[in-house]
Amino acid sequence: MTLDEKLKNLPASPGVYLHKNAEGKIIYVGKAKNLKNRVRSYFQSKRNMDAKTRELVKRIADLEFIVVDNEVEALVLESNLIKKHKPRFNILLKDDKQYPHLKMTNEPFPKVVITRKIVRDGSSYYGPFLPASLARRTLDLINRAFQMRTCDIEINGKLPRPCLEYHLKRCLAPCVKGLCTKEEYSEAARDVKLLLEGKNKELAANLQQRMWHFAENENYELAAKYRDLHNTVLALGEQQKMAMTAERDIDILGFYREGARLALQLFTMREGKMVGRREFFWEDLDAENFNPAQFLGEVLAQYYSTDYVPLEIHVPNDFDDRETLQQALTERRGRKVKILDPKRGRNHEMIRLVENNAKIAFEQRFRVLNPNSEKLLGDLQEILELPYFPERIESFDISNISGSENVAGIVVYENGKPSRGEYRRFIIKTVEGANDFASMNEAVFRRYKRLLAEEKPLPQLIFIDGGKGQISAAAAALQSLDLEGIPVYGLVKPPKQHNQISHLLRFGHEDRPIFFEAGNPAFRLVQQIRDETHKTAIEFHRKRREKRDFTSELTAIPGVAEKRKMKLLRNFGSLEKVAQASVEQLSPFVGAKTAQMIFDHFENQRKMAEQQ
Repeated sequence: MTLDEKLKNLPASPGVYLHKNAEGKIIYVGKAKNLKNRVRSYFQSKRNMDAKTRELVKRIADLEFIVVDNEVEALVLESNLIKKHKPRFNILLKDDKQYPHLKMTNEPFPKVVITRKIVRDGSSYYGPFLPASLARRTLDLINRAFQMRTCDIEINGKLPRPCLEYHLKRCLAPCVKGLCTKEEYSEAARDVKLLLEGKNKELAANLQQRMWHFAENENYELAAKYRDLHNTVLALGEQQKMAMTAERDIDILGFYREGARLALQLFTMREGKMVGRREFFWEDLDAENFNPAQFLGEVLAQYYSTDYVPLEIHVPNDFDDRETLQQALTERRGRKVKILDPKRGRNHEMIRLVENNAKIAFEQRFRVLNPNSEKLLGDLQEILELPYFPERIESFDISNISGSENVAGIVVYENGKPSRGEYRRFIIKTVEGANDFASMNEAVFRRYKRLLAEEKPLPQLIFIDGGKGQISAAAAALQSLDLEGIPVYGLVKPPKQHNQISHLLRFGHEDRPIFFEAGNPAFRLVQQIRDETHKTAIEFHRKRREKRDFTSELTAIPGVAEKRKMKLLRNFGSLEKVAQASVEQLSPFVGAKTAQMIFDHFENQRKMAEQQ
């Protein structure tokens, strides 16, 4: 059936329509009270159409429609189809990130990590967590109380000794035979699963049963362990119960726009307290024909089609489908849901506050201001699935030329800021020639051997400037010091014409690189750390080379021994002035023949530099 025939046979019923281009791709999804009138309006007079709609109509080659019983069903179906097909001409909800989940990996000895991506990999996912800090606190509880592993090494029970995490009572150490059996670790994993599934009463009963069992057998150390776990789970259950008793839950929205760019913030209030927020950004809106009411209606319909529905939603302005959406959300929640646009009072002031935060987020996103360090590092923890908040980050780089003046640069970042007083520079001592892998191994080993000996703080994250070989060498050094629990990531450089990191490689997962968008604030921090590390290593290498050049370059010239070198430097003051001197100026100190050789040496250097 042709497009004209479909237009003639449209029903006068509520429903959803899908416009397609010549390739059959869906380019727009819309809803209508009356499909016949709404869809035909696209193909009538174009005088009152905005530029975006005119461009859409030009591309329509086919259409489909779905009839529903009422406007509410049409709105819900429209939102689901927009999320599924992401049509070019719809306003799409672009979330910078999803709420964090906790992921229990699908491994013989599983671990728990924070993630924002849910994939079909056999792992178990729990969440979402609101606010995001709750995910980090829960993960910290799991690591401390149930001692799940956090490392990426292969668990085969063949390691000779456990790492530092075991001695700090933060890991059961299944990697060492005799410390933890497969059954004991599986029991801990089952306990964590019950905790994450919210089955606190069942878990508490199991823990209490084990406590009495070990007490009766006079194994008081294990009995005390399960007593503490039992008390922790009960306390956590009370906190969760209190959080669920809040009657008044409100979401507050506000946005800030300049041209085609827009930042939207959604604040979540529970029991009168702000407990979380989400950020959304757009960069390609139709600036000339932007309609705040239409924008807000489409965004809300998409967002609440899958997310938790509060009892009240406060918005900065009214929109056409407000009552229809309110009815749809009421059906989803099972209780009366109100969408309000307060014009005065405290609720209006709260919207102004959210809009002000949206403006700040806009500045941080599009004007590259410094974002909040705690939020930035929290995002980095979730993106990299780190077991601990990366309060302290250390980064390594090796610098040499064909193996000469081989040095390492180490930078330290604390709470997202460089701690320059803790930067270190090493001269590589045990490696001959150009061997970056061995050099990296030495630098990492020496660094953390000393920190352990001096009982100084260790990092929660290590960056290595290099790929698989360098991070493997660094990981081997950490393992020899029982520090394999510290995550190691390699910063892989892109081609020279791009001044940014192309992706990260995690030790043990080199086949799954982590790519990123250049504008992501967390990875701008990673780029800054990489650049600072590279600069530190290069500057130290240059100083070493200059020192070497000062003492050895002259003696490398035939006819210039130690005595003549010192005579030249004493009279000219520096190697640079010797290099600039003429044959006549040099002759009184070394003779005409040697003066000519010195002059020719530096003249050849100048010519080579010009050719480069």
